[in-house]
Amino acid sequence: MKIEQNRIDDLNLELSLTVTSEDYADSRKKALNDYRKKAEIKGFRKGMVPMSLVEKMYGGQALVDSVNDVIARGLNDFISENNLKVIGEPLPSEDTPHNEWVNGNEFSFKFDIAQNPEINLELSKDDEVVYYTITATEAAKAELKENILKQYGSLEEGEAAKEDDFVIVDFEQGENKVEGTYVALRSISAAVKPSFVGIRPGDVLDVNVNEAFENETDRASMLKVKKEELASLEPVWKMTVKNVKTFVNAPLTQETFDKVFGEGAVKSEAEFDAKVEERLRAEYAQEADFRFSKDAKNYLLEKAALNVPEKFLKRWIYVINDGKFTMEDIEKEWDLFIVDYKWQMVRTYLMEKYGVKIEQADLLASAKGFAAYQFAMYGMNNVPDDQLEAFAKNILEQEEQSRRIYDQVENEKTIAAVREVVTLKKKKISVEKFRELK
Repeated sequence: MKIEQNRIDDLNLELSLTVTSEDYADSRKKALNDYRKKAEIKGFRKGMVPMSLVEKMYGGQALVDSVNDVIARGLNDFISENNLKVIGEPLPSEDTPHNEWVNGNEFSFKFDIAQNPEINLELSKDDEVVYYTITATEAAKAELKENILKQYGSLEEGEAAKEDDFVIVDFEQGENKVEGTYVALRSISAAVKPSFVGIRPGDVLDVNVNEAFENETDRASMLKVKKEELASLEPVWKMTVKNVKTFVNAPLTQETFDKVFGEGAVKSEAEFDAKVEERLRAEYAQEADFRFSKDAKNYLLEKAALNVPEKFLKRWIYVINDGKFTMEDIEKEWDLFIVDYKWQMVRTYLMEKYGVKIEQADLLASAKGFAAYQFAMYGMNNVPDDQLEAFAKNILEQEEQSRRIYDQVENEKTIAAVREVVTLKKKKISVEKFRELK
């Protein structure tokens, strides 16, 4: 087979292939023999079908298969012999010649090949990336303390409903009566909520439930009917308040200290405040690290200044997804995709340059951190390590979650390696200003 190359630019090649009958004859003959061995045709024993009949039935397909096989081998050999780092795989050119698929003919094809750019990224202490140090203000400490006590608080009997309280009510409309329904004032529409604030046990008022509870799922649940039955109900109900439940923060007692930080870890409010500040600083450090990761990534991408063959890449994405996305869909997501694509190239380069390896222990530690975060979302901050590990292992057994964790660990370890090489330009900032950063 003859291959001629036409270099369009530094990253794009067009290959012209000429396939002669000598190139595909043996492959086609073998394919026809395989068809003959497997063919089951009435009137002939298996494997004894006349070759003329096999040729008539399968000759066209055997020709296509054998030519494609020659093309595939030829392209792979060309890529390997020229040590090309190609994007995806070769794509038929949009102006590829028309061929008459007749045995014995010579066939011509054109393929487009695109290469990833070479990366040469040298880093030193001359490279500076900002690292923010977030200051912990008294107001921020007080807010976190309030949130923690609220997280471990409880519902208690109240006298008059406030905006964040609950009321237990009976709804009545003619013969229909719904008793003991919990109503969260925060779920009531803004237009109607003022009429609920201040209500007390024993109060009776007429409520247009359609106006008060705009979410149909919530409304059906409160009235204890199916969602599809709502349309047939009259909207105005008499509502009788039975109880007011107000949310009260957890008291500053030893029991609360033990729930929040573990038994015996804190024994006074002063120690509680110290732990709050410690947690706040840890949260700020985590936010600062995340911000540094983002800024370092942007710095590295800007310094690498990669030129990617975007036209080919868009076309390749379209082809491999086999119609799942239109070109318009690809264009919409392109800005985010191309940044991620370039970062993967830079990250792979840096991992090799600095000898970054991903161990199973790294993945397990990351999964445990994610598990601890999930438990903390439900107020469980002192989950035993063996439970965290079991939960983490379960996460890693899930393909999508495992892939996400692996990608995250690659990012973290790569940025950690970069952090050791560059200079951190430290800058103090308030948490308010920090969160305004783009």
